[in-house]
Amino acid sequence: MKNFLLSVLFSCLLLVAQAQQAAYQLKENISYAGKEADAYSQERCVLDLYFPTGKKDFVTVLWFHGGGLTGGNKEIPAFLKDKGIAVIGVGYRLSPKAKVEDIIQDAAKAVQWAYQHLETYGGNKNKLVLSGHSAGGYLNLMLALNPRYLKEVAVPEQAILGIVPFSPQCITHFTARAEQKVDINQPVIDALAPLFWVRKEASPITLITGDRELEMVGRYEENAYLARMLKIVGHQQVKLIELDGYDHNMVYPGLPLLWKEIQNWSK
Repeated sequence: MKNFLLSVLFSCLLLVAQAQQAAYQLKENISYAGKEADAYSQERCVLDLYFPTGKKDFVTVLWFHGGGLTGGNKEIPAFLKDKGIAVIGVGYRLSPKAKVEDIIQDAAKAVQWAYQHLETYGGNKNKLVLSGHSAGGYLNLMLALNPRYLKEVAVPEQAILGIVPFSPQCITHFTARAEQKVDINQPVIDALAPLFWVRKEASPITLITGDRELEMVGRYEENAYLARMLKIVGHQQVKLIELDGYDHNMVYPGLPLLWKEIQNWSK
């Protein structure tokens, strides 16, 4: 009898696992580069789409990986799986093979792909959340604050439900400064800085950083200044969260906060 019960329990657990697995689908290496793109763009400008099947009108998170705009690969954070939302892991070109301006435009094209194709999979193209860590968070903010990038790819700002960058650079990114032969510790705020584009019309923004004493040099302060300036120009939905005790590697403690914001914005 004991073996029989164990067999039944195992069968039930297997069925539950299979049901959970069947509820979601992963499509990998979808190109958003366009047919005329060069070989390097074709290689890097791809995304993975993880989405719930049999469901409609769901939120989609576009997750941009970190790596200083010089490294890293597309990824889908495990914490965001099985939560009734879609997650897109975005790849993009890297410096020095691509300029920072080109990388931002890659990010915009990935958002364009989501806006144009999500309804095919049951998603709501007007419920996009931009998120990502470090360099990925920088790309989030450049798309959110400089209206030119999304306008050029015909994505309305209203399609962006919110932005949750994890420890983003808010001054000009150090890789962009390197292109200009500027020292990594020399702060610059020019057109490649999110701070240059503060405006009240941007979608809701929740900035998350590690502990100011443990983070990368000045990273918390950059985010605090951005939050303050957004409030000064009249932005009504900006929030800054500092994760005490965590350094720049603060992705996991940030992910539950991202999920909380998604739930709040979806009400």
